[in-house]
Parts: sequence; C-alpha cells; structure tokens
Amino acid sequence: MKKVFKFFEYAYLVIMCFFLYEAYEEWGQEGGRSMLYLFFAIAAIFMFFFKRNFRKRFEANNKN
Repeated sequence: MKKVFKFFEYAYLVIMCFFLYEAYEEWGQEGGRSMLYLFFAIAAIFMFFFKRNFRKRFEANNKN
C-alpha cells in the first residue's frame, strides 16, 4: 500500500512537468491556453505536497 501512495505522489510531479511544458509551448500563441496549463501545474504541485503529508501521517498512525 505504501508503494501505491508513493507512486501517485510522484505521478503528480510528472503531471506538473507535462503542464509546464504545454504552457511553455502555448505561451506566445493568440488565444492560447497557457494560463490554464499553469493553473493545472500549480494544482499538481499542491496535490504532491498534500499527498506526501497525508502519506506521512498515515505511516505515523500505523506505527503507533
């Protein structure tokens, strides 16, 4: 179960990199979606830290 949590935790970093790349590619285009991609990248990094904090609390509760 711990490996599954870690996998999804780091999957959010991969998703963040994808959205940052897409934002970079769309940046200069008229009517581009670069701001939307940046929002998703910020949401992905937030989810990474949220999931990591949740996993650490879950592991600490299982130790006790």
